[in-house]
Amino acid sequence: MQCEEKFNQIYGRDPEGKSFCPYRICPIGAHSDHNLGKITGLAIDKGIHIAYAPKHNGVVEMASLQFPKRAQWHIASVPAQKQNDWADYLRGATLCLAKQYRLSVGLCGVIEGTLPIGGLSSSAAVIISFLIALCNVNDIKLSQQEIIDIAYDAELNYVGVSVGKLDQSCEVLSKKNHLLYLDTKDNHYELIPESPKMKPYKIAIFFSGLEHNLAGSKYNMRVDELRAGVYALQALAGMEYGKFNQANARNVPREVYEQFKDRLPVQWARRCEHWYTEFDRVEKGAEAWRRGDIDLYGKLSFESGWSSIHNWESGAPEQIRLYEIMTQTDGIYGGRFSGAGFKGCCMALIDPAFEESISREVTEKYLASYPAMKGKYDVYICDSANGVEL
Repeated sequence: MQCEEKFNQIYGRDPEGKSFCPYRICPIGAHSDHNLGKITGLAIDKGIHIAYAPKHNGVVEMASLQFPKRAQWHIASVPAQKQNDWADYLRGATLCLAKQYRLSVGLCGVIEGTLPIGGLSSSAAVIISFLIALCNVNDIKLSQQEIIDIAYDAELNYVGVSVGKLDQSCEVLSKKNHLLYLDTKDNHYELIPESPKMKPYKIAIFFSGLEHNLAGSKYNMRVDELRAGVYALQALAGMEYGKFNQANARNVPREVYEQFKDRLPVQWARRCEHWYTEFDRVEKGAEAWRRGDIDLYGKLSFESGWSSIHNWESGAPEQIRLYEIMTQTDGIYGGRFSGAGFKGCCMALIDPAFEESISREVTEKYLASYPAMKGKYDVYICDSANGVEL
């Protein structure tokens, strides 16, 4: 790995440990976990590697192959506020871990991502890979749920992104050749195996060439608009409600939404429409996977992408174009934006027999629409994978 070579260049010795966290895809269930929806997802065989060694003076010193500036802080004096750079995710992880466990050892490390940044929950993967390294040098043993909760805390409360637990859960709980079916209300999950009847599939990742910045995008605003719609529905229906940030779509029955949706502002109604219809798609998708019906599962993923464009109103023009091309390409079962959908990439479940023609056709059509993305756009073909090893 390049991170090991870079570590040796910086410190003149080999790293003492390596950690890895896979990226994830969420074919159905997008934009719902922050309001306690259900999701389906898979980890993929690409992700974040960290080569590291302990620092017994308590200093954390991290470099990244993707960013030029090295970051440094002490485990006992992490800045209380984010510093607005790439290392905020790691500072947040340090702070959130220290709230529950005593830290005495820091570390030096080099981070390497095996795919371009944008749309595959790389932020959650960075946090989790770093947490594993920091726990290892401090001899801390975390459960799967602890690593999910600490990574979630870091991104939500330190970095300030209104995430749910979709990303962390997929990256920790997933199992190769299984679909993760998770209810984020109570963290109950099922790993649904591939049916013997299921057609073969691989996972295609189409990078638009755009950089992705979740915290700086309209992601948080979309979540607030959904919550505003839910808050209004509670009032219209005479339901009890508390503070605004406690309003949650999962606590408002579908029939209440159907009864009062025409009285909501258009944007709020659209956000609610996405959440409630996505909830239905997840349940249908899990059953389709259970039966081995990847054609139906893929169709539901395409429908999820359509709703993200028209109801959630996300999608940079480049991503929308990729999605449109995918829907018109033979051999693609289904797919959608991966990540928040403002920048980044699209994912697709594909028939391996069409791998070459899919890569060629999508590439040609996309670059014909956006020739400036030549050299930035790329295609990767992946397989499902196990979640992180703690």
